[in-house]
Amino acid sequence: MGAASSRLEKALGEQFPEGERYFGLENFGNTCYCNSVLQALYFCVPFRDQLLEYYGSNKSTGDGEENMLTCLADLFSQISNQKKKTGVIAPKRFIQRLKKQNEIFRSYMHQDAHEFLNFLLNELVDILEKEHNAARESLQNLSLQKNSNGPINGQPNSSQKELAATWVHKCFQGILTNETRCLRCETVTDRDETFFDLSLDIEQNSSITSCLKNFSSTETLNAEDKFFCDKCCSLQEAQKRMKIKKPPNILVIHLKRFKYIEQLQRYKKLSYRVVFPLELKLLNTVDNSDLEYSLFAVVVHVGSGPNHGHYISLVKSHNHWLFFDDENVEMTDESMVQAFFGSPQEFSGNTDNGYILFYESHAEKS
Repeated sequence: MGAASSRLEKALGEQFPEGERYFGLENFGNTCYCNSVLQALYFCVPFRDQLLEYYGSNKSTGDGEENMLTCLADLFSQISNQKKKTGVIAPKRFIQRLKKQNEIFRSYMHQDAHEFLNFLLNELVDILEKEHNAARESLQNLSLQKNSNGPINGQPNSSQKELAATWVHKCFQGILTNETRCLRCETVTDRDETFFDLSLDIEQNSSITSCLKNFSSTETLNAEDKFFCDKCCSLQEAQKRMKIKKPPNILVIHLKRFKYIEQLQRYKKLSYRVVFPLELKLLNTVDNSDLEYSLFAVVVHVGSGPNHGHYISLVKSHNHWLFFDDENVEMTDESMVQAFFGSPQEFSGNTDNGYILFYESHAEKS
């Protein structure tokens, strides 16, 4: 990596961003699924900044138990505080904690990067919510002690009892609304649900925009799938569609490239060509506002099937695109992104396909 590091520094020269660090991550036996996602998250600047702020405000206590959050914060802090601009770091402590925390990731078998990302974000949220609740209970107990001889002013109201939105939510969480319209009485029933990423079905020679349109297309519920309308008090034919009610600041899109084929009795990888633009307009929102996003990271699956292969990532940092392949970090060109759209032919040697896309909203940038 030494020669590659010096090549990267030479390639950037005086354009090397002030204070930025470009470090590869050592592979501990099929941990590329983890390394590729960690690189994407490290260069998700709002997430990185919040995590380092958390690390700074919590490292002084030093007596908290180790968990996924402290291990991730420690890893990001190690990278950002390196004296050298480039090199390799071994995320050993983080990998050990991951395997201890979840048995799915204990084996040396090929793992799924999307599954890991989901697990990690939900785990971070759980830890932050527990810490928030513990801090609030501590304050309440203090308030109870202070007011033991008089009326208690510090009792929480119902809104305070609700879980606080963590900085992970503020980065990644959006809200979907499921609209169902009864075709008999025309009553519309709305049901909201939160998401950290959108999982999109894909088709051959398509685009992210068309996949998003399909995601929000109207579906008719009839025959055995009729909808129970509360107003009609009976099962009725209905139309259902999903729209984005609150778009996230960081939009994560997961392309469903692994499909279970009934005849084969196994999952098959779809290397379909799906164009993902550098600039994306989000059209399927409730209020029809055209939200604009910029691509800043792509996790790529390399290989012909779901149970074997490799993961790499492309990341945009300070207007430069970089290629991360475990320990190796190289400069690359913006046009390189197109190489990972997929193959227009069903049977092709090209198995390097974009799998998870990270977009940042222009509102978040400003």
